[in-house]
Amino acid sequence: MVAKQSGRNRGGGGGGTAAATEVSVEELARVPLQAILLADSFATKFRPITLERPKVLLPLVNVPMIDYTLAWLESAGVEEVFVFCCAHAKQVAEHLENSRWFAQPNFSVTAIESNNAVGAGDALRLIYEQNVIRGDFVLVSGDTVSNMSLAVALGEHKERRRKDSNAIMTMVITQSKTSPTTRQSRLGTDELFMAIDPDTKQLLYYEDKSDKGTVSLDKTLLSDHPSIYLHNDKQDCYIDICSPEVLSTFADNFDYQHLRRHFLKGLLDDDIMGYKIFTHEIQSNYAARIDNFRSYDTVSKDIIQRWTYPLVPDVQFFGNSSTKLDRQGMYRASVVGQSRSAQVGPFTVIGSGTTIGSQSQISNSVVGEGCKIGANVSIEGCYIWHNVTIEDGCQLKHAIVCDGVVIKSGVILEPGVVLSYKVVVGQQFIVPAYSKVSLYQQPIKQDSDEELEYADSSTGFMDASSLSGLPDKLKEESTIQLSESQLQAASEVGSGGVGFIWSTSEGSHEEEWRHSVAPIPPAKLLEIMHTSNNELEVVQQDGNLPPSGELERDSVTANSNDYDDDDVDVKDDYDFFENEVEATFKRALEENIKEDDVILEVNSLRLSYNLATADCSGALFYSMMKSALSAPHPSPSDLVKNAATVITKWEKLLKYYLPSIDEEIEVILKFEEMCLESAKEYSTVFVQILHLLYDKDIIQEEAILNWASEKEGADETDKLFVKQAEKFIQWLNEASEEED
Repeated sequence: MVAKQSGRNRGGGGGGTAAATEVSVEELARVPLQAILLADSFATKFRPITLERPKVLLPLVNVPMIDYTLAWLESAGVEEVFVFCCAHAKQVAEHLENSRWFAQPNFSVTAIESNNAVGAGDALRLIYEQNVIRGDFVLVSGDTVSNMSLAVALGEHKERRRKDSNAIMTMVITQSKTSPTTRQSRLGTDELFMAIDPDTKQLLYYEDKSDKGTVSLDKTLLSDHPSIYLHNDKQDCYIDICSPEVLSTFADNFDYQHLRRHFLKGLLDDDIMGYKIFTHEIQSNYAARIDNFRSYDTVSKDIIQRWTYPLVPDVQFFGNSSTKLDRQGMYRASVVGQSRSAQVGPFTVIGSGTTIGSQSQISNSVVGEGCKIGANVSIEGCYIWHNVTIEDGCQLKHAIVCDGVVIKSGVILEPGVVLSYKVVVGQQFIVPAYSKVSLYQQPIKQDSDEELEYADSSTGFMDASSLSGLPDKLKEESTIQLSESQLQAASEVGSGGVGFIWSTSEGSHEEEWRHSVAPIPPAKLLEIMHTSNNELEVVQQDGNLPPSGELERDSVTANSNDYDDDDVDVKDDYDFFENEVEATFKRALEENIKEDDVILEVNSLRLSYNLATADCSGALFYSMMKSALSAPHPSPSDLVKNAATVITKWEKLLKYYLPSIDEEIEVILKFEEMCLESAKEYSTVFVQILHLLYDKDIIQEEAILNWASEKEGADETDKLFVKQAEKFIQWLNEASEEED
């Protein structure tokens, strides 16, 4: 059921005591698993959209974000959820009441509303005063997508609590290497540094950015922790398993507002209370928080590519519309009107009631319900929400278009554009890259309170009733009150257009391209490389902390005693480089990125890792073959066909990194390695693929013969594929002799 409580009544008892109390496992087992879901991010990164609609109700692959979070909590065994609403609280409460969560058995959802909270700290203090949390609980935000099981992490947390009552929180983390060029993750978040005890998994240090390139650790940590691992390859999932003492700590510290910047760091620095925070790393499951437009893009792609299964478009997990999965990751609703000459490409979702005109092309995009797309329209890498009208001849690339927007004929949206609700773009107008357009003028204040004012105000340019409406109401025509300044604003978005183009404040332009749904331009990546400072060297070779207590970037471990390098599992730089190249190639496939742009990105990675051209050729070939392997292949011959398709399309790219015989031999060696380890399915078709590379003039005769010659003195186990290719090698030798 869904209930509502008001945050204005601040009476009631406490939710715990400041002193930690040891609770038995049996007592914890009798308490239903509860969760606190923060439905307000207390941030402005999704403006101007969130001036009209709360972030948690924004569509993510045509489903409100909060429904992903609630669906996961239900599947993970949570029985009671308290949803804290602040900005646009009434919209969130209405959504919960009108959704399937209202009457879900064994799963109650309670909305707690407040109009005066300015941060997560205020929210948790209010919930503490409500006295509703009775045991361990899950703390999560309503913009989180996950399919992880809570059983293991919850069990670890309870076991630690049984032994040590000061173990009050367990954070969920996952592997996520940041880009060496931009120093941000694939979710668009800053590089994160964590110091973790490898034996106990206790968190000892947390810093989400280090401008100086150094991390300072207190040397006294080593007296209690003989081994400390310093990581910059982890992602904070913002899923926390908490004990009641977390709430009482917020109640005792009114200056705590931010969950990480204040609370977490405060506990790590506090020697008095002795509270401890631990980590739980997930390996095969998915968990990510949508913090900015780039993470919105990344998580959307992950959903479409089914990393979040069963939370995917073709599985009805909370009353989402019926959608069918076709080939190449294309999802189509049952009622779609598509012209025969229109083309819908891979990794695309088309919502119910949408019509697509003749000669239009859509790829790597999400299109909502009830949209009208005209003829000769090109849409690439975009998020088109509900009831959008796009007239003939428009070009949209890597943009977000909100409900009710009208884009008149001949309009071009450059990468990174955001069009907020019911904006109208005039004919033939070109909206500049990274522009944000809204029916509201740009606010002067820069805090989340502004969104509360817009939500409660009836003096805005749009009729107030349309602001409190849910998606169904947005389908209706609403009255737009136009002031003189707004009529004047029509000229900002072309003839017949209506909307204000927000200006980018000085110093924030970098944030636009870093956090946009558009890929970072290759030219910008090269600029970053050329202007960035040289990387600081790794900490001293003996692994001890220097006298200052500073560990420089990329240090992996610090011990109070000397250690053997073989005992430490350190990933080789090439592994990270190969993963980065694979991600780049995967994005090139998804977004139809040109070969020249891929070359720029791979070159920037090569320079960042200080590697050779041969490393690029091997990594690119690996990425291509992995791509072919991921496509359906009922038989080995189908696998060869897949490989031929990928190689034929990208042969120019691969040849660019094969300037000499040495690089060609590197490709053969890489293929051998794949057949033996990471892609054993290729082992039976090694010769066919080698012959294909020869026929395409990618691998020359000399390279193949030299590779075979180098294997002559090798062990028999190392000659496996030379023997497979014996007849082919013999044919090459005979052909070479005839030429001589």
